[in-house]
Amino acid sequence: MNAAWQVFFDELACWREAGRQADFWWRDDDASGPDPALARLTALAQSAQVPLALAVIPESAQAAIFDPANTMVSALQHGAGHHNLAAPGEKKTEFPVAEPVEDALARLANAQVLLAAAAGDRALPVLVPPWNRIASPRLVARLAGVGYCGLSTFGPRRSAWAAPGLVLVNTHVDIIDWRGSRGFVGEELALAQATQHLQARRSGQCDATEPTGWLTHHAVHDAPAWAFLALLFERTRDHDGVAWRSAASLFRPPSA
Repeated sequence: MNAAWQVFFDELACWREAGRQADFWWRDDDASGPDPALARLTALAQSAQVPLALAVIPESAQAAIFDPANTMVSALQHGAGHHNLAAPGEKKTEFPVAEPVEDALARLANAQVLLAAAAGDRALPVLVPPWNRIASPRLVARLAGVGYCGLSTFGPRRSAWAAPGLVLVNTHVDIIDWRGSRGFVGEELALAQATQHLQARRSGQCDATEPTGWLTHHAVHDAPAWAFLALLFERTRDHDGVAWRSAASLFRPPSA
């Protein structure tokens, strides 16, 4: 076991010594139709018995990606069509500041219908905005009123609530090197991201109740990324200091 793994497990030991269990969750983005990488991903979830929250693009979602025998997979709504509608100078977003809220809500409503048709009861009323970004706070404030119970982006949350009635559970470990190779970031960096979030939770520097979220993108996984995920699950799924949480268990009001 190399130094990065050792530091990671040392942190898990600190949690255990404090009488606490480190909880993780797994979100994978950009699912739509069946392809070999997605089939490999869902098979990994089933074989490892680790819950997988697929952020599915409703506009192109196909029911064929949901194997009835695979009990580990749920579906979150990955925007509407995963189109960049940002204004010039604005960071990529499907939900720009300038768009009227009613227009955005209409697009999301249509997308909800499409996702439900593809995913059935696997679909959860949770929005994962493309590029982890909603530029309009007015839109976020309206989501609970149109049936959403959750929102998921990236980075430590400031509150369990994104808006009244809307639970926020983010991801914190991105295993893809988007600004470099666009492949796996490497064990050292991936584990460092996880360890840092765990340390911040344990020390009270961020919300201790937010599970540490692992973010993957099956379509761009290279061989080292696949190998890392398999090893991560093998080393943690039966660890008495770790609990892998399902999306269904996370996206409900804290008082529920």
